[in-house]
Formats: sequence, C-alpha cells, structure tokens
Amino acid sequence: MVSNNTYRGRFAPSPTGPLHFGSLIAAVGSYLDARTQGGEWLVRMEDVDTARNVPGAADAILQTLGDFGFEWDGAVLYQSSRFEAYAEALERLRRAGLAYGCACSRKEIADSATRPAVDGGLAYAGTCRAGLPDGREARAWRLRVDDEAIAFDDRVQGRVVQHLESDVGDFVLRRADGLFAYQLAVVVDDDFQGILQVVRGADLLASTPRQIWLQQCLGFATPGYAHLPVATNAVGEKLSKQTLARALASDSAAAELVRALGFLGQAVPADLGRATVAEVWGWARENWSFAAIPRRPAIIIPQA
Repeated sequence: MVSNNTYRGRFAPSPTGPLHFGSLIAAVGSYLDARTQGGEWLVRMEDVDTARNVPGAADAILQTLGDFGFEWDGAVLYQSSRFEAYAEALERLRRAGLAYGCACSRKEIADSATRPAVDGGLAYAGTCRAGLPDGREARAWRLRVDDEAIAFDDRVQGRVVQHLESDVGDFVLRRADGLFAYQLAVVVDDDFQGILQVVRGADLLASTPRQIWLQQCLGFATPGYAHLPVATNAVGEKLSKQTLARALASDSAAAELVRALGFLGQAVPADLGRATVAEVWGWARENWSFAAIPRRPAIIIPQA
C-alpha cells in the first residue's frame, strides 16, 4: 500500500497495558508532525509478541487516544493478523541466503559473546553462520549482516552510524518460541502501510540501523526518522509499564497534553492548562515547532 501524500506517519503502541505519559509523548510528537504537514497519521497495534499482550489493553488504548482527541486515518492495523506476511518475508530472505537457522541457547550466546551490543545486550558471535552443529535443529532464524557503515540523519538526534557486524551481530527475525521478532514485523508493516516518516521514542534509536539493513535486504524504501527524547525517572529508567508508569487518566487529558507539549519543548502559555482538549489541540496545531524539541535522547521528569 502506497500513499499519494508526501507525509504518512504512524503511532504503534503495544497492548501490554494502558497508555502512560511516555506513550503520550510519542503519540503527540508523531501526530503533530503529521498533521502540521497535512499528512496522514495511522495507528498500528504492535501485538506481535502475543505472550505479553494483556486482554482488553488494545481497546483501552484506542479509547484513551479517542478521549485525548487523537484522530487517526483508516483502520487500525493489528500485527497479530499479519503473521503470514512476516513468514513470507522471512522465506524471501532465507531463499536469498540472507537468513539462517540458529541453534544457540541464551546461555550459549552469552558464553560465546565477546562484546556488548549497542542496545545493551550481547553481540551475537555468529556461531551458526556456517551451518548448524551436527544433530542440532534451528531454534531461531537470524539475518546476516556485514560491517559496512549503516548511517542515517535523524531529524532530532542527528547523524547516527552503526557497523552491524561489530555493534550487534546477526540479529533475530524469528524467535526460539516461534514468534516473529519486532525488527521483522515493524519493517514489513512500515512498507505495507506506506509509512514515509517514523517519529518515535529514542529508546528505539539503536534499532534503526538494523531496520534500515533489513529494508535494504527486502528491497523496501527507507522512511525518514525522528527519535524524540524519552521520559525517565530519577534513576534513568524509561517510563514504561515495567517501571510502573502511571496510566493516563482521561479526566485529565487536557492537562496531560499540555505536559507532553512542554516536555517536547513547546512554549506552552500558562493559561493553556485550563483549556479544553479541543483548545489544547487548536493551540498545538497553530504553534507546533519541531525545531524546539530537545536534542537529547532522555529527560528526567519528577515522579507523579
């Protein structure tokens, strides 16, 4: 699917719990970037990791977005309905000799790793690159990488360069539990939906070179990227469901929107905190400044 618009963006939450302030920052930033450029804004439910999905969370997320005044284009895309497309993409890579089966357990990966990966994990040592050890079956499927520089200019964070072989190693496309990995699903879906601009949190910045490499392997176009600063607590942990971030409350939607705009560097007038949701959005559309977004990956906010 390809859009005729010059801008098509998306917001892609995971239904592992309710939306929180960290989610709202990404939603507000991506939404205003799209709408102030006359573009489309899609919602995708990234529920590919079915083991972590919370029953009812997807509907609750959509309800919260509606209560906060977000309006999206078209139907919501659910990754759980897209497994056939992911399997087809993996098969294409396998036939091209770019994907291979890996028999390594987590312990074996940890024992053989010689360096950390840029995302805080361990760089895969390539143990199964030349073939599976005798008598062992593939647990997961990995994508071959090389050590050529993968570089892109992020609209917020600036120039980013990675050498995948040394910084990450061959990365997983299908996990040992049979589920497709985030990296494969997001690349296939961004292409399917014709996404032209990806605006999301800087916690995903380190993943982007892997996604660009995978796009190149599949013959997909690469969208533009902008990685917004993420909100962290006092010890540097990103606000998330895992760190017990407070769920957004619809009865304080206007105030939370104002708070998110302030976090994103917007010069919010003092009296906007007493406005309605519609009035907040009206001000935001008229005064949105992408250039005002702080050029750093994380910002500590006071505990609520």
